[in-house]
Amino acid sequence: MKKQQSGFTLIELIMVIVVLGILAAFALPRFANLGGDARQASLNGALGSVKSASAIVHSAALASNVTGDATTPATIALEGQNISVVFGYPDASDAGIVAAAQIANDYTTAHANGVTTVTLGTCSFTYTRPTAI
Repeated sequence: MKKQQSGFTLIELIMVIVVLGILAAFALPRFANLGGDARQASLNGALGSVKSASAIVHSAALASNVTGDATTPATIALEGQNISVVFGYPDASDAGIVAAAQIANDYTTAHANGVTTVTLGTCSFTYTRPTAI
């Protein structure tokens, strides 16, 4: 009487390993650069926050008739924070757009000559304060 064996042969197991290796070789490069995409998406969110904060501060400045200028910025209170305002828009400083958008803890910011640069990793964008009304 013949005894029936069950299971996989060595050739079948090797073929499965080869197919999985080929799939991994094609799929791995697609998932390897997710960090850059995540940084870019995060900065796009911060850019949206800066745009919204600028519009909200400008609206509040118009309603309060507060303008300020480059030499003497005015301040406007939003959500318990004093926001530095130049020509009716947030100033390019930590007390201005960074405080209004609430991005100080998550991003690196640098200020020079009325321009704020917001950076995360190798990605960045800039906010420029207005120069006139």
